[in-house]
Amino acid sequence: MPSALYAFVVGFIVLNAVVGMVTYVTLLERKFAARMQSRIGPYRVGPHGLLQPIADALKLMMKEDVVPRLADRAVYNLAPIVFLVPCMLIFATLPFAPGLGVADLNIGILFFLAVSAMEIVGLFMGGWGSNNKYALLSAMRAVNQIISYDLPFLFIALVPVLLTGSLKLSDIAAAQPDVLHWFIFYPVIGQLAFIAYIVATLAAENRVPFDILEAESELVAGFRVEYSGMKFALIQLGEYAHMIATSFLGALLFLGAWDGPGAAGSPWLGAFYFLLKAMFVFLLVTWIRWSFVRIRVDQILAISWKLLMPVALLLLMATAVVVTWNGPVGG
Repeated sequence: MPSALYAFVVGFIVLNAVVGMVTYVTLLERKFAARMQSRIGPYRVGPHGLLQPIADALKLMMKEDVVPRLADRAVYNLAPIVFLVPCMLIFATLPFAPGLGVADLNIGILFFLAVSAMEIVGLFMGGWGSNNKYALLSAMRAVNQIISYDLPFLFIALVPVLLTGSLKLSDIAAAQPDVLHWFIFYPVIGQLAFIAYIVATLAAENRVPFDILEAESELVAGFRVEYSGMKFALIQLGEYAHMIATSFLGALLFLGAWDGPGAAGSPWLGAFYFLLKAMFVFLLVTWIRWSFVRIRVDQILAISWKLLMPVALLLLMATAVVVTWNGPVGG
């Protein structure tokens, strides 16, 4: 099969798999949150509520697409697409198992981090194009927060890069051949880097306690308050796709990616292990979200610039010293 055709076929499969995964991850979060609060969650549509995501999708498809009269129609209509595309494109660089992925780039981690940060453009377009002061305020808050946490997120993600000596995601995964060599178990540096990664993920994804972007008590639905129907669905799809991709990246950087019993001889079994680890990271973030309350915007920025940024820089420098002394892992 020609390489271009192969990339198209694999990309089409991954895209549809991601859409299906996002659809049911929303159900997983609702069920998980319900159990934490002694509720049962969605239950009536299908056996144990398993068809609830499909019913939600059909409902959004049938809802009227309302455009505010004073909105900047071009910007308003384009924003959901601009927001969604980067969130889906980052899956192209994720290797789900050896030889199983769309494109295993030599600079895969940099591509992932650079493209994922582009969601901020669509987010601000949505807030600006709506011509709604609450949506614009939400977008400005989000830009402030995401930029503040993208820097420590980048530095933390570079810790496994330094340990491995490669920017290629498959090389980082290959440097963790068994559970004892997962980077989360690397003495001191691994544990601190993983904790910092989870905190940065919460903030980058605007999850409680860092959800000043939405803040229901003051901004209702945040920058997407004027969106309805499929435009709203595209924004939600982008948010959850970005969250899942970040969970996959966390599993790859710290939890051995596809490593597991019998995975060496079966790429599909390895991909299954990778999915389980990504869901563990996702549920860890969800558990924190439903366990804490929102903090103030000044506290959010203080955590980034006064705590997380110095910690990330110290971890990066400590990793550089260790690698200079001992050499890269597997090197």
